[in-house]
Amino acid sequence: MRADVQNTIEKIQKSLDLLAQRLDVETAPYRLEEFNARVEDPTLWDDPDAAQKLMRDRQMLVDAMATHDNIKQEMADNIELIELGEMEDDADVITDAENALRALEETAAKKELEALLDGEADSNDTFLEVNAGAGGTESCDWANMLARMYVRWAEKKGYKVELQSMSDGDEAGIKSATYKITGLNAYGWLKSESGVHRLVRISPFDSAAKRHTSFSSVWVYPVVDDNIDIDVNPSDIRIDTYRSSGAGGQHVNTTDSAVRITHHPTGIVVTSSEKSQHQNRDIAMKALKSRLYQLELDRRNAAINEAHENKGDAGWGNQIRSYVLQPYQMVKDLRTNFETSDTKGVLDGDLDGFMAATLALDASGKTRAEAQNG
Repeated sequence: MRADVQNTIEKIQKSLDLLAQRLDVETAPYRLEEFNARVEDPTLWDDPDAAQKLMRDRQMLVDAMATHDNIKQEMADNIELIELGEMEDDADVITDAENALRALEETAAKKELEALLDGEADSNDTFLEVNAGAGGTESCDWANMLARMYVRWAEKKGYKVELQSMSDGDEAGIKSATYKITGLNAYGWLKSESGVHRLVRISPFDSAAKRHTSFSSVWVYPVVDDNIDIDVNPSDIRIDTYRSSGAGGQHVNTTDSAVRITHHPTGIVVTSSEKSQHQNRDIAMKALKSRLYQLELDRRNAAINEAHENKGDAGWGNQIRSYVLQPYQMVKDLRTNFETSDTKGVLDGDLDGFMAATLALDASGKTRAEAQNG
């Protein structure tokens, strides 16, 4: 067996070892039996929220077990095919099996990264806020492009996306938008996107066709489960209602149903502009609790805390990623140095490479390239 093929097998085995460790492969069948027994309990759905969480946790375990077993079996099958091809001097069989192992290496590496999503809230749904920085129409248009980018990314993942609130720009784009993104590991994937995003391009709003730099900020925080108790003192908040076009956009009839909650001790402001004022109060309060929970997570994790504190204003010196459309095409993450010239793909939601690189950096303290070479 060639040395490069043996190296591929070793990389797959390393990914398998991590998957087995994260899964705790020895106890997994017994934990699944416990889940199955609880699922058969006729009183399970007396508490729908608890039942949904149980079913979700069970499915996560089933998927993790299947992923580990499938990779292990496919690796063994292709190793056997290579050995058989070498015995029978069948180059075609050997080539096909080697190609299958290379593809499996990529799959295993991706699943390894997903297995690193084991933070306290990584599996949760998430809220995502986009806010235009200084720069007027330019930044508002850039904020709108970012919001579209994340919606496209989430839709490609099969996640559910709900617009919670939106404030239109004065001339174009948006001043801000908040989304709720629902799906397994939504927060775990998106949490690395918090920070300032910088755009360099020829402005479509400049008659002189000059190059402009715009900034917008992104803030990501997990949707807290109902079983996580977050105390909010009523005297610490102010609830305002205001006139808004709502989630349907600027052409929808305006109402006075929108709700804004301000939390005085932290300065956190959350909004919701659905049709029902009662519904908006509930959504906004959940969003506030999620933000407060995020602050608590940050206090427990010094690295995350430092990152959020350094996020700063949406301007020079605080950006995490640079999107250059002129004079050349390049998107580069300034934390990991991961980059691509496929700017169109990125703005259409192709973000997995950036997220994976940051996830690997958080897990190992190395850039993706260093982790792969190590």
